[in-house]
Amino acid sequence: MPRSTNSVSSRKRRKKIIKLAKGFYGSRNRIYTVAKNAVEKSLFYSYSGRKKRKRDFRSLWIRRINAGVRIYGKSYSDFINKLLKKNIKINRKVLSDISTNDSTNLKKLVEYIYS
Repeated sequence: MPRSTNSVSSRKRRKKIIKLAKGFYGSRNRIYTVAKNAVEKSLFYSYSGRKKRKRDFRSLWIRRINAGVRIYGKSYSDFINKLLKKNIKINRKVLSDISTNDSTNLKKLVEYIYS
């Protein structure tokens, strides 16, 4: 029986990888074997990058809250602890926005918590 190569599917599979490698530097966007490795690595980085972005934003929010609260002589950890004890449920993203854009409301919040 003659060997069947099924070139249609093979070409389709290779073109898919080359299309994903569009914009890569040098032979990484032209040569299939090099492009395949580059695409696999880039897909892994994009997956882990989506996880890392969440960590980065949370740490940014914490830094902003800390900077906003330190103006009033308080620390971030003490501030969050008092929020939890007073049963105020505001997430860090909103607190960060308040501390950067609305200092009057942050002052009122700090005064309420520490009173």
